[in-house]
Amino acid sequence: MAVTTTTTRPAVAPATARRGRRASRPLVVVGILAIWVVGWLLLRHRDTLALGKADLTPLHRWINDVNDTVGANRNTSPIFLYFFNEIRLVIDTLVTFVQGLIAQPSFGRPVPVLGWLGVVALVAYAAWAFANWRVALLAAAGFVLFGLQGLWRESMDTLALTLSAVLVALIFGIPLGIWAGLSDRFNRLITPVLDFMQTMPTFVYLAPLTLFFLIGPASATIATLIYAAPPAIRLTAHAIRSVPESPREATESLGATRWQTLTKVLLPLSKRTIVLGANQTIMAALSMVTIAALIDAPGLGKTVIKALQTLDVGTAFNAGLAIVVMAIVLDRVTTAASARVEEGRRHVGGRAERLRRPLLAAGGVAALVCAYLSYTYVWAAEFPSGFEVGSYVSRAASAVTDWAQGDVGTVTGGIKEAVTVGLLNPFQGFLSDSPWWLVGAVVVALAALLGSVRAAVTAAVCVGLLVATGLWQDSMSTLAMTIVATLLTMALGVLVGVWMGRNRLADRIIRPVLDAGQTMPAFVYLIPFLALFSATRFTAIVAAVVFAAPVAIKIIADGIRGVPETTVEAATAAGSSTWQLITKVQLPMARQALVLAANQGLIYVLSMVVVGALVGAGALGYDVVAGFSQNQLYGKGLAAGVAIVLLGIMLDRITSAAAQRSGGGTIPRYK
Repeated sequence: MAVTTTTTRPAVAPATARRGRRASRPLVVVGILAIWVVGWLLLRHRDTLALGKADLTPLHRWINDVNDTVGANRNTSPIFLYFFNEIRLVIDTLVTFVQGLIAQPSFGRPVPVLGWLGVVALVAYAAWAFANWRVALLAAAGFVLFGLQGLWRESMDTLALTLSAVLVALIFGIPLGIWAGLSDRFNRLITPVLDFMQTMPTFVYLAPLTLFFLIGPASATIATLIYAAPPAIRLTAHAIRSVPESPREATESLGATRWQTLTKVLLPLSKRTIVLGANQTIMAALSMVTIAALIDAPGLGKTVIKALQTLDVGTAFNAGLAIVVMAIVLDRVTTAASARVEEGRRHVGGRAERLRRPLLAAGGVAALVCAYLSYTYVWAAEFPSGFEVGSYVSRAASAVTDWAQGDVGTVTGGIKEAVTVGLLNPFQGFLSDSPWWLVGAVVVALAALLGSVRAAVTAAVCVGLLVATGLWQDSMSTLAMTIVATLLTMALGVLVGVWMGRNRLADRIIRPVLDAGQTMPAFVYLIPFLALFSATRFTAIVAAVVFAAPVAIKIIADGIRGVPETTVEAATAAGSSTWQLITKVQLPMARQALVLAANQGLIYVLSMVVVGALVGAGALGYDVVAGFSQNQLYGKGLAAGVAIVLLGIMLDRITSAAAQRSGGGTIPRYK
């Protein structure tokens, strides 16, 4: 009996203590929030660190001075002459060369080397060769649509910058991914760097690069390749590490060198996943290239930005449609190519494969003939203007916008006012009017309580640096919009995710829509909601919700589906209703999926909210955009970019630590 007593007490006591800690944690959170409310009532409007839109801090002026000094010494300083300027020259030469092939007049010709007919033929042939004939038809139709929209040159400029950035990203990304796949030490070293790169919103890449590489296509391409490289590195490393041990051991037992093992076993078996990495790199590059129009990148993004700035929804919709079509075409080609890699491995030497080879040869000859015609004849080089339908698309979109803002304006205006007045304004006022040190103390306390001591330290550092940027109030405005949008995203995610998790038919219907939504660049989400709600903070919030919802919905749906069937059956047998089953069993057991969805939703929402500055969101996003357009505000814009990074790191670390504390393990990256 003595032995039994001593062995059972330690087992029960820790479990009881853990339950006690779990039960007390929500009470402590409520207590912290109550202290915050009392502090706000007593101390509001004190120590809020307010700063006017045109006002600058000493830090902002110092950054302006650095920018001026860099500009004055750009052509004399050795580090610029032999490093930054050389990189800019190489990238600029590459971009100019690709543009000269498909987009811009070059080599003394009034037209590109390849006109529209040659580009369409070669794109269709490449899609057929790497994918299948259905994707080839889709690619040809999509590229012809660019010309019909009157956006051929703009589309080719966007494609040229995307291809240039992807080429360089893959040249560096795949070898780094192979290294990370082979070396545990390098993988541990590079993983936090990739996490940081994927946490940063796209806006943030632009300002620092203009300091070193000036505004223009070179900076845009460098920003794009930096943003697009992490998926290639991650998926290549994952592919190498996922190769089964048996092929490696068999090869090594035959005396193969490490190089032979890599080239004959690891890379061939990893080919499909590496192609998927290229797919993700292309999609990230296309998304970034459109936003890089803020630093004078040519193409469709510039058309969208100019239209958004003048609230010309029709023109923005026409260009946005072209961006969506390009994203769909590039996504389908690379996705089908990765599937074909696996299919080709299973049917090597089959009859269909043997028949396909002469057809591909004939198709290649036809594509080369079309390329020659587009090089030689003007009619095949310049897209015929008589078939232009872009003006009709623009007018139709403008007409729908007028109808929506007129006839439906009462409904949309009511929704906008309800969320803005009832939720956003009070919460933003609560954050902005509280003393900065009170908000910081609450954030650090919540980070320690919900996450970990390390998360609390990170939050404290981020709060201190946010104060140092001189943009505390704008940071609080951005944080308020981010949290409100995340709450709406999670509400939508739970509603649709639970439905998909419990209903296989709903999952099969909705999941392809979510997948398609994730292929669209962030810019495109602004356009329809600008038509519905005009230029306001609410427009940016709704666009952020729709942008972030797909990933949150899929994570929650997978979490609901992951609840063991035996548990669900036991609860049903005990007489639980559907509502009780969802709220008492499935959602609590999918807690780690909910926290993970909140983490990913926050990061996606933050990246979209700052882009929403183009449609009236203001705050940090406005500061960044103003820094590009007004030289005297450059320092403030760069500081705003740093503030966005700090918010992203702080929110990511807190929610990641909370997910790990709930049993979710390491947070995967869904970008």
